Amino acid sequence: MKLHFCIPLSQRRPDALGGSYVLYSVYLDGFLFSRVRYSQLRRWNEQLRRVFGDSLPPFPPKYYLAMTASMADARRTQLEQYLQNLPVDPDVLSSDVFVDFLKQLQLVASHRIGLCRELLGYFGLFLVQFHTEGELSVVKKMAAFELPFVSLQNFQAGHCKVGLRKWYMDPTLDALLMDCRVAADLIYLQAVQDIEKEWAKPTQAQREKLMSLQKEDKRTQFLELSQEVRHYGCFQLDPCTCDYPEPGCLATVAVGNNAISCHITLPDDQAQDIIFQMNRVKCWQVTFLGTLLDMEGPQRTLNQNLELRFQYSEDNRWQWFVIYTKQAFLLSSCLKKMISEKMARLAVENPEMEIEVPEQGKSQRYHLQVSQWPSSSNFLPRKGKISIKVAEEDCVLGTIKEEDL
Repeated sequence: MKLHFCIPLSQRRPDALGGSYVLYSVYLDGFLFSRVRYSQLRRWNEQLRRVFGDSLPPFPPKYYLAMTASMADARRTQLEQYLQNLPVDPDVLSSDVFVDFLKQLQLVASHRIGLCRELLGYFGLFLVQFHTEGELSVVKKMAAFELPFVSLQNFQAGHCKVGLRKWYMDPTLDALLMDCRVAADLIYLQAVQDIEKEWAKPTQAQREKLMSLQKEDKRTQFLELSQEVRHYGCFQLDPCTCDYPEPGCLATVAVGNNAISCHITLPDDQAQDIIFQMNRVKCWQVTFLGTLLDMEGPQRTLNQNLELRFQYSEDNRWQWFVIYTKQAFLLSSCLKKMISEKMARLAVENPEMEIEVPEQGKSQRYHLQVSQWPSSSNFLPRKGKISIKVAEEDCVLGTIKEEDL
């Protein structure tokens, strides 16, 4: 699965010898992941090249003379391109050098709660934000190599925790996990929470029956009935806006079960429910437009303006639809997950199905005998140049030694 790296911010800092160095803020899926120096990334690149040789993307060269401002900005752009191209190769993404010592954190977490190792791929760690009125938001799906504690520290908003949730978009996959008690308990607890938060929307009759089953602790029957509930197993985004059927419409978006479901409020307060089926989605794009907040001092941060636009077939013509949400990367991850599950299901149903694997650097296209479904996910870079001051204590990789990298 493609990872979206960018380096929109940088800062020049003095070193102990009277010189200076540049600190780069690395964002992953629109959120601050770490702050690193060029030398740290260069040593990591050297370790990767011992394994993969010249197949890696080019790494920015080392300068032996003082850098000008334009040279520093050019290096930032080159480092950003390097990080964006590095995980394109699945061999690199899954290599020991790239992920192993970070992935252990999630393996340890699953081991401690007793989750079967072979079922680990059905669950994931998510950054969850709790609001004062009791609501919560799933902010992002954490990458396999992310350090949860570091991500919590770097996230600007408060009241956040790392949560374990199931990570599949097809509710029928619940049946594959029911033989593992811990997995079944996790699915049940999430179903209860989603219904309480009204992310899943039962009818009044379904709600009364579910409450009765919950009181009697009949979890299997509870989950069986939950399968029939509207939006069960979906991710619900925070209230956002969209450009359909006209610009500026308020929207509540639920994604899952091969669809993007939108409850749209028009400017005249009339409501409309629209369902976009994934088999009619051709491609989508996430745009990250970072703007610097008008704040002084070391706490100045990046304002995240995100949108996801997707091309959809309606009335036999392709049309672009735009959803403006800070959870655009989470939405994109959900769309990719639905496609991968669709491909896996079709491969099982038709072992001779022909799948054209996308070439490096090109849009993903899947050619199927059953139906043609060209789909892609692209990352559009921000506009403009941004330089920012960062507090010294925020440099999370500042004390890492070469042998630790």
